[in-house]
Amino acid sequence: MTALHNLKFITDGVITSGKAVLISGETIIGIVDDTAIPAGADKHNLQGAYLAPGFIDLQIYGAGGKLFGGIPEVDALKRMEDVLLSEGTVGFFATIATNSDEVVERGIAAAKEYRDSARGNFWGLHLEGPYLNAAKKGAHPEQYIKKATLSELKRWIESADGVIKMMTIAPELQDQEVIDYLYAQGIIISSGHSNATYAQGKGFLNKPIPAVTHLFNAMPQMHHREPGYIPAIFEERPYASIVADGNHVDWAMIRLAKRELGDKLFLITDAVTEANAGAYQHRLEGNKYVMPDGTLSGSSLTMLKAVQNCVEKVGIELAEAVNMAAKYPAELAKMDKLGRIAAGYQADLIVFNDGYEVQATMLKGNFLTETI
Repeated sequence: MTALHNLKFITDGVITSGKAVLISGETIIGIVDDTAIPAGADKHNLQGAYLAPGFIDLQIYGAGGKLFGGIPEVDALKRMEDVLLSEGTVGFFATIATNSDEVVERGIAAAKEYRDSARGNFWGLHLEGPYLNAAKKGAHPEQYIKKATLSELKRWIESADGVIKMMTIAPELQDQEVIDYLYAQGIIISSGHSNATYAQGKGFLNKPIPAVTHLFNAMPQMHHREPGYIPAIFEERPYASIVADGNHVDWAMIRLAKRELGDKLFLITDAVTEANAGAYQHRLEGNKYVMPDGTLSGSSLTMLKAVQNCVEKVGIELAEAVNMAAKYPAELAKMDKLGRIAAGYQADLIVFNDGYEVQATMLKGNFLTETI
């Protein structure tokens, strides 16, 4: 048994001191007073740091100089796993943006090849496209955007053998049989790069589409005579991801989204890395990435930086910002043993200090990175 103590642990929107977290194997087995740690436990002093559920990033393209989303290779997945574990992210969907069929299929093949040797935080793929609305293409190349066909979709899903976990589509352009098929396969359907009207959004959000990709970005904006898609999102309250970097969305709009969506608003990094080949060539400009023509593309966020921004820039309490980075994405992904620190939950944890510096990452009960 391992006992983590001298800590401030964060779970379910509350920060608690004076407790110890007991772990056996891969699982949290109890929370006890610091004074009640069982004799013989392997005590690990966290020096007063925060202990939180490990973070979950359901949309990230690459890390450490390898852009899986543009050039999908096994090495890029390994690089993402290693970098994200050092940053406290214990689960992620490697994301492939709109691209040629050949690149998408190469990404599916790479994910299948890698999953058996993965360290444990690579959960599968998020396909953001190619079934989007070109009117809201953002940084996605229009020549690859298309309407879904059931035959192509089935071919990809069947060949993926379960590795495709999430898809961002523009629902207003897709046949109902496509949406029904994705839903039946248990794939998380997220509406994104959509030009849906208010009425269309009311028709498909939570019926059955449970999620929205990067709220406010690549969607029609609100107008007092044509409310558009965003008021439908606020009323139907699906899960909605948001990029909290101050570039993709202003802090005031994140505050608005939090007031409206509450426990359905969750954080993603939507992060990319440097790339000078393929359909997505990103360069770092300040603290954001842009395409060669200057179009805003992915962020340079980490999940912990997104949490910090929510606290310091948006005014969200730290414990609730942690929920946005861990509990709510775990709920959407139906990972019911993650996102909380409680008995019976998997010991996938992050340790960080008051300066928002990662000090340790625990995956399945084992410390993988540690500076404490």
